[in-house]
Amino acid sequence: MSLRLADMTNNVRIMPNIVIIAYKGVQQSALFGLGEMFELANQLMGDDVELKITHQVLAPSSVDNDQSIDAVILPPNLTGARGNGDQNLHNWIKRQHSSGVIICSACAGGYWLGHAGILDGRPATTHWALEADFRSTFPQVQLSPENILVDDNDIVTAGGVMAWVDLGIHLIGRWCGPTVVSKICRQMLIDPNGREQRNYRSFCPVMGHKDQAIRALQLWMESNINEDLSIMALSVRAKISVRSLQRRFSNSTGYSINQYVQELRIEKAKGLLELTMLTIGEVCWRVGYQDVSAFNRLFKSISGLSAGRYRQRFNVNQANKDKANIYSVK
Repeated sequence: MSLRLADMTNNVRIMPNIVIIAYKGVQQSALFGLGEMFELANQLMGDDVELKITHQVLAPSSVDNDQSIDAVILPPNLTGARGNGDQNLHNWIKRQHSSGVIICSACAGGYWLGHAGILDGRPATTHWALEADFRSTFPQVQLSPENILVDDNDIVTAGGVMAWVDLGIHLIGRWCGPTVVSKICRQMLIDPNGREQRNYRSFCPVMGHKDQAIRALQLWMESNINEDLSIMALSVRAKISVRSLQRRFSNSTGYSINQYVQELRIEKAKGLLELTMLTIGEVCWRVGYQDVSAFNRLFKSISGLSAGRYRQRFNVNQANKDKANIYSVK
């Protein structure tokens, strides 16, 4: 059952006991950063709150079936670990979930939840770069890689490598309320507003397939983004019938041709917005679109940001300008 600070049992405030799993290869900054966030939350609640968040960092070999736990967190890793052989830990996670414990993960930590079988039929997220592998490994999961965080009550998953920060803030808000969240965000300089992974996602098309004709077409498209990339035009260029091209392209890349063209053009537009000061209209035309309004709508639907907001956040020249302004302050 989800615990909140406002819950009362005989007028005693209830606070959670959290276990953070230190599996082999775990990201150390997440492992200890989460604990530090919980400790700071305890401090910010003040001395008038008698009970505090408690947490333990445990290796998989140290987990105990008899200990009282309210939440388990599987942090990210930067080693490529996926937990395939951690069967004992998978079974323990499944038992804990069955007993009412909230199970949480960040980034690749979601693989342990998937191997435990608790994500089947449930919404979840992981790092956008892991999408294809995660879907293949756990086809029954309702994956939403565009989201930084998915809270499905008793299962909470976060996306990117640094999304453990979002997870920590979310859990603190769940247990301690918005006032503590506001204080901790101000003290740690964290933006409390929700983010989306699609703001950061890159389009990385599959090129390693065996269909040489499709790969040659993909390479041509990369260098000719402002050409006619309609299905008919591509069919003529590849000398493949429209129907056969659609089937082979989808089988090779995982995208329909229309989806692929849209993703490719928006990815090229992102690069121009990041590295140049071309107007939005010029960017639109350079990647093969004529209608700026339609381009803006498509850009936002894919990236989650308008083209202008994307430039403000990610343009290198703007970032250098901001740094110069900071350094010039006397």
